[in-house]
Amino acid sequence: MLTNGVSSERYSRFEKLKQYKIRNYDFKLVILCILLSIIGVMAIGSAEESLQSKQILGLVLGLVGMVFISLFDYTTLIKFYWFFYAINIVLLASVLLFGKKVGGATRWIIIAGIQFQPSEFSKLLLILFLAKFIMKYKEKVKNFSFILICLGLMAVPLLLILKEPDLSTTIMVTVIVCGILFVAGINWKLVVGVLSVSIPAVVIVIYSALQENSPILKSYQQDRILAWLFPENYSTTTAYQTLNSIMAIGSGQLLGKGYNTNEMGSVLNGGFISESQTDFIFTVIGEEFGFVGSVIVIALLTLIALECFIIATKAQDLAGTIIAAGLGFWIGFQGFLNIGVATGTLPNTGIPLPFVSSGLTSLVCVYAGIGFVLNVRLQSKNIYKY
Repeated sequence: MLTNGVSSERYSRFEKLKQYKIRNYDFKLVILCILLSIIGVMAIGSAEESLQSKQILGLVLGLVGMVFISLFDYTTLIKFYWFFYAINIVLLASVLLFGKKVGGATRWIIIAGIQFQPSEFSKLLLILFLAKFIMKYKEKVKNFSFILICLGLMAVPLLLILKEPDLSTTIMVTVIVCGILFVAGINWKLVVGVLSVSIPAVVIVIYSALQENSPILKSYQQDRILAWLFPENYSTTTAYQTLNSIMAIGSGQLLGKGYNTNEMGSVLNGGFISESQTDFIFTVIGEEFGFVGSVIVIALLTLIALECFIIATKAQDLAGTIIAAGLGFWIGFQGFLNIGVATGTLPNTGIPLPFVSSGLTSLVCVYAGIGFVLNVRLQSKNIYKY
């Protein structure tokens, strides 16, 4: 017999767990993620064999965490949304105070002997925070004052990430936040207003980069934009990586040079691509698996993002919609950024390819996010329509 509120709550959680049916588990999404991760493990083995076992460990940890989170009621967890926001700020601030500096940027901290990147956690924590915060005040979403409050709350972690410096992740988180606000149903007038400001802003940034001494860009940012616009002028400096990446992808032709190829003409084996296990992992895929392999990776990323958006449309509440859509924006846009850099379509930003690039923090965080999406799917009010 239940004698107190705590026991009653535990019983309620157990009953909800029993209500989950195995047939309602989105195995399609899980399989897509695993397939993409396997390609990543193989590509990392070619790029930096010593990191392959670590990536496999990250995959196992990510899958375990995903399954555990997928069976945990997300509506209960997001009640601690202010705690998520606070811990996010603390972790990001800790990076600036006693973080580890690598390659001119301070983005990692070490706790209990474990090195991780808080900005990767930040994406998931902010999605969970906004899911509850926006749902709690959903009747105010169309108010301009509420949007300003949301942007003000987001400004703190964004500025901390930018300070590391990590412009690419700052842009990534900004896109996620904007996507969430759009899904939440903000006024269309605000959307039009943002676009009317954003597009001219991009033009101004590019124009500024063309000036001899840019008043708004740091020197390395200006160099990256100029190298993107005029790669031939920076072929031995800033555009060196990108040009070699394009060459490697093109050399793979239709079917690639083969997995872990020993071909002497390989751009990867020649040591012309640095960070090939992370930022330029798509280069490895293009060279070794060719056009077919590249298309498979793009298709898997697209299908995963689309599945997240589909789940978002059938969520039982606005919080579930925001969580699933937030992951869709995260995976889809970050994949677009990474591949855009590797193919020279976008300026060099330095951001990992979801599920593929080397890095325990990135892999475990994205799988944790998928775990939340799976739970949103399990609790969907329209489960029978899938």
